[in-house]
Amino acid sequence: MISGSQPSATVGDSFVRSYRDRLSPWCIIQLLPKMQGRVVARFRRRNDATEHLRVLKRLNPIGNYEIVFDPTVEESAIE
Repeated sequence: MISGSQPSATVGDSFVRSYRDRLSPWCIIQLLPKMQGRVVARFRRRNDATEHLRVLKRLNPIGNYEIVFDPTVEESAIE
């Protein structure tokens, strides 16, 4: 058995996910009870998020959705 220094799949997956999230800062959030929210979709441009929100509201008129800008700050930039 060869012991390698490759990161586990969960570390790689979280890195890819965070990189993808940084590329798409505009989010559509579904507002849930008790001040909770769920990210429905992420977009690179606000115009794309606005158009997608329009479709969501047409398909689900009782759903409560908002567009938010979610700039992710790297931990090294904070220190």
